[in-house]
Amino acid sequence: MRSLCASTLIGEFFVIGFAGLVAMKDQDLSMTAVWTVCGVGMALSLLLCGMLGRPMGIKLGWALQIGLVLSGFVVPVMFFLGACFAGLWWASVHYGGRIDAIKARWAEQQVSSEPDAA
Repeated sequence: MRSLCASTLIGEFFVIGFAGLVAMKDQDLSMTAVWTVCGVGMALSLLLCGMLGRPMGIKLGWALQIGLVLSGFVVPVMFFLGACFAGLWWASVHYGGRIDAIKARWAEQQVSSEPDAA
């Protein structure tokens, strides 16, 4: 699960950066505000990669997904991209957990089927 979730977060890192470049074109937004918000989002996506082993990491990942969708109020295409990444996040958590369970069962079977070297 961790590798799938981390891949999604790294993709979000780049999307947040590109959204910042698009948001800079808006005359109503200051560059300081745009890059403060984008910088926090980008840093959070990287920090979450290291927190995925903890239960709070997944919850904070969901908070980031909500933030990405809500960023569509500033950059409208982010409604679509945020929804896509929220779907990827769900798939990473859901199917990643299944993959981890299958790997654990497979490793258990391998250990139990090894002949004892007495």
